[in-house]
Amino acid sequence: MNINQSRIRILGLFGILGGIILFIGDMLFYYNGNSTDLLTNMGNNSDFRIIASSITALFATWFYLIGLAQVYYAFKPASPVLRNVVLFCFGSILIAYGIIHANYTAIAATAKLSVQNHLDIKTATALALESNQILRLFVYPFFAVLSFVFIAQVWKRKTLYPRWIIFFFPLFSFLLQGPLNMILTGKIKTVVVGGYLNIILIIFFSASVIALWNIKPKSDEV
Repeated sequence: MNINQSRIRILGLFGILGGIILFIGDMLFYYNGNSTDLLTNMGNNSDFRIIASSITALFATWFYLIGLAQVYYAFKPASPVLRNVVLFCFGSILIAYGIIHANYTAIAATAKLSVQNHLDIKTATALALESNQILRLFVYPFFAVLSFVFIAQVWKRKTLYPRWIIFFFPLFSFLLQGPLNMILTGKIKTVVVGGYLNIILIIFFSASVIALWNIKPKSDEV
């Protein structure tokens, strides 16, 4: 694939766009100005919001994977094996993002049915929530391998990234999710906690774009 400075920048911008789209999808599921209970908010959603949120998962996943090409380029100095490990693990995680978000349609639909029929919302959504949690378990091993390889290679200066990008790698942001969930309240909690996983990827891809903004490709091959 032929690549130049502008294309490297555009690839990263696609990653940011993917995060923004799926964040909007999160808000379509979760946001309600009168409530901070995410499950209840989904139960009170319109059909349009549930369907639209589900659709965002498809487009966001496409854009995330296009954005991943910038990360793959940044790992050009690394060994081919480690470069492909990063591609495979990161790609698996991004695809999982889309699948897990789409799976929330089942949670939202059952939550809505429980509200409409005056059922216990936690009981009604239990199966869909369990399915979602099981899907997440498959992601953690990929995340662990990706974190180890990414941080190690960047620290050893085996990539085109500066060391400071390690602070914006999703691992550290992910570990802050629990404390933020306890500290934040009100509407800001709905926005931040509800869209957190996509917020950390928006931050990462933004940092990646900045880090590689002035990179001048040494060849025409990725």
